[in-house]
Amino acid sequence: MPKAEVGSTKYLANKMKAKGLQRLRWYCQTCEKQCRDENGFKQHTMSEGHVRAMLLVGEDPRKAINEYSNQFKRDFLRLLKTSHGEKKVSLNGFYQEYIRDKEHVHMNSTKWPSLTEFAKYMGREGICRVEEGDRGLEVQWVDDSAEAIQRREDIKKKERLAKGDESMESRLLEQQIRKAREAAEKPGKVELPLPSQAPEVAKAEPVK
Repeated sequence: MPKAEVGSTKYLANKMKAKGLQRLRWYCQTCEKQCRDENGFKQHTMSEGHVRAMLLVGEDPRKAINEYSNQFKRDFLRLLKTSHGEKKVSLNGFYQEYIRDKEHVHMNSTKWPSLTEFAKYMGREGICRVEEGDRGLEVQWVDDSAEAIQRREDIKKKERLAKGDESMESRLLEQQIRKAREAAEKPGKVELPLPSQAPEVAKAEPVK
């Protein structure tokens, strides 16, 4: 069938169809080709180029799957980092952002059978924080750079120091209260005011 002439109504209609995301099952990751329907995908799988590409993949399928998996993870994390930083986001919502790029690596070409399994993998490896939230699974990128680790350690150190200062002040206050009470209970001793009580200043009598 001849191709539609550039600028024709059919050509423009085909361009409009190609803009949106197509069905995943009609995408060939090996050839990086998206087909618009089942018949188109069938014709593609019988093409010489596809058969030749599949023969190359068949020589070492594990290598091909690992390459697709690594690329999928790399692109996924890069977008998560640049778009949301260390902010917690919905996993499904973010995946919709990821697949907007028509050139993205498809999940069915990786070693993970589902998005949930991929999220569990990232959580186990400490690549991301994955938790169950109100919107389902939520994912948070973890910055494991040396600068980020040092920054987090500095914050923890400041918090520990601040907590230590508060504890020391509390202990000193308790000691003062205890000493004041002990002094008040002993006979012949001048009663000392508690820290919360301000001592009264004796008023000087007027000179007659």
